[in-house]
Amino acid sequence: MAENKASQYSEGTPCWVDAQLPDVEAGKRFYGDLFGWTFEDQPQGTVRALKEGEPVASLAHKTDGRLPTVWTVSFATPDAEATCRRIRAGGGQIVSPPLPFGDLGVTALVTDPEGAVFSLWQGARTPGFGRRREPGTFAWVQLYARDTEAANTFYGDLFHEALFGPDADPAFGRAPVTDVFAAEMPPHLLVHFATGDLAAALAEVARLGGRVQVPPFETSYGTAAVVTDNQGASFALLHR
Repeated sequence: MAENKASQYSEGTPCWVDAQLPDVEAGKRFYGDLFGWTFEDQPQGTVRALKEGEPVASLAHKTDGRLPTVWTVSFATPDAEATCRRIRAGGGQIVSPPLPFGDLGVTALVTDPEGAVFSLWQGARTPGFGRRREPGTFAWVQLYARDTEAANTFYGDLFHEALFGPDADPAFGRAPVTDVFAAEMPPHLLVHFATGDLAAALAEVARLGGRVQVPPFETSYGTAAVVTDNQGASFALLHR
């Protein structure tokens, strides 16, 4: 059992990531080779990715071709309905209201006031990641926003203890879009996966049919590079 296995996640902590892909089998090959993941079936036609037998992510088939191919982060909540009410009050939107995901928990898809999309996860049998912050697993999520002060207010009001409390889990940052991306890039949350060798990981992304979107750059939380997989889903690789 990994030492960083979480039995539960406090409200506002990034606790899961999932990718909506046109071709899940191609996604399994790409991420299996890149991160050493294995896979098992989940409810509602998704597959769960495992790292050394512990859950780290999931892949799902994108049923609507008009929707983007993306990685989405989920934040833990003890009450998805109550969190959705606070999101509405703070100027965000509810894309998909809280719904059961089999008997594993309850999920909702939402946006912040600038339109950055994220999910909520109210875990029942499954709290979230079994492994994180090690190569091939979730390490960080960065919000790229137009107005970072407004973002700090929104997320601070929504998840104050997770971001600023005494037990804050440092896995979520905020920055202007233009710090890394072109000005026309919409606000979004970028999922980062840890790697022990950034150069080797970038070479493997290219070998597998992905591409480098933003070459390596220094951040306060490590050296990152933004890439896309072979189906266009963006994510970052992070070396600390």
